[in-house]
Amino acid sequence: MNSRRWHWLVALAGIVLLPGVVVSAEAATDAYQKGEVCLEKGEFDSAITAFTDAIRLSPKSAEAYYSRGRAYGGKGDFDKAIADFTKAIRLDPKLAAAYSCRGFAYRLKGDFDKAIADYSEAIRLTPKDAKAWCSRGTARKGKGDLDHAIADYDEAIRLKPEYAEAWCLRGIVYWTRTDLDKAATDYTEAIRLDPRLADAYYNRGNVYLKKRDLDKAIADYTAAVRLTPKDAEVYYNRGTAYCGRGDDDKANADFTEAIRLKPKWADAYFNRGMTYWKKGDFDKVIADFTQGIRLNPRSAEAYCTRGSAYGNKGEHDKAIADFTEAIRLDPGYAPAYYCRGLAREKRGEKSQAEEDFAQARKLGYRRK
Repeated sequence: MNSRRWHWLVALAGIVLLPGVVVSAEAATDAYQKGEVCLEKGEFDSAITAFTDAIRLSPKSAEAYYSRGRAYGGKGDFDKAIADFTKAIRLDPKLAAAYSCRGFAYRLKGDFDKAIADYSEAIRLTPKDAKAWCSRGTARKGKGDLDHAIADYDEAIRLKPEYAEAWCLRGIVYWTRTDLDKAATDYTEAIRLDPRLADAYYNRGNVYLKKRDLDKAIADYTAAVRLTPKDAEVYYNRGTAYCGRGDDDKANADFTEAIRLKPKWADAYFNRGMTYWKKGDFDKVIADFTQGIRLNPRSAEAYCTRGSAYGNKGEHDKAIADFTEAIRLDPGYAPAYYCRGLAREKRGEKSQAEEDFAQARKLGYRRK
């Protein structure tokens, strides 16, 4: 759920106007202010039109280029955003916000080195800006430089101890390093500072799920659902926790909601299918795994599970076909050999069944 929103910095003060061109300057200011209003409302196309007018009337306005870049960023047009931020920096090399926003655009494009360079320049210009330190930490995490990422988050927190998002982001790095206790501590502090920070509940829920503290995991996911009711991942993870607790009806409901919100998520179909398995409803198991396989046709385990469902229905030909496909996808997947052996045994193909059982044993699988 983390770094998925375009958080642009608040616009700087009004543009600098050249003396002696009052009419043009006033018109440029009006266009700029109109752009800011549209940008605040999320009306990015209208904002771009207004900022373009401001640039036409005042072509040396760094702030107009900067703000138009933010509007392009809001639309997801990062190349145009970067071009505008670059122009703004050329006009005003001390405009730290332009470096930060360009760094953010580079980060979303996966160019972490350029992002880090821009954030570093923003930090040089405004060394007490906790957001710049935090942003560089996120870019460093994206690059895999976890130690320096933590150092940047440390500095952001030192500069602004009440910065809940920095605590949450540092917790994510600790999670990545499998330091679950430190991660949980940071998420808890983030929640204390901002009880409406859904990401902190979601991520702390992941820690509890990893630790098999399922009641606490469910409580945190429920808090996250309340704050972000359209996030499929939260429902999916809560469903996983319900499964672990044996509450299959609630798990099924959560996977169903995850599917509604994200209909092309194969794993949600697979997991919901397993809740039907526990109820012995093999027709629904087959339906969900068929849909999941359509979305992810490279899963040997999915073919094996659907094959087992066919086997439980006595449809051994279809079962064997699925086990064979699982083996084709993953020749080292021992359960597929074992299950195909069972299906062949049911069809009276004893020699072929024994060959499959032997291969399963060779791969480390023991017949139960």
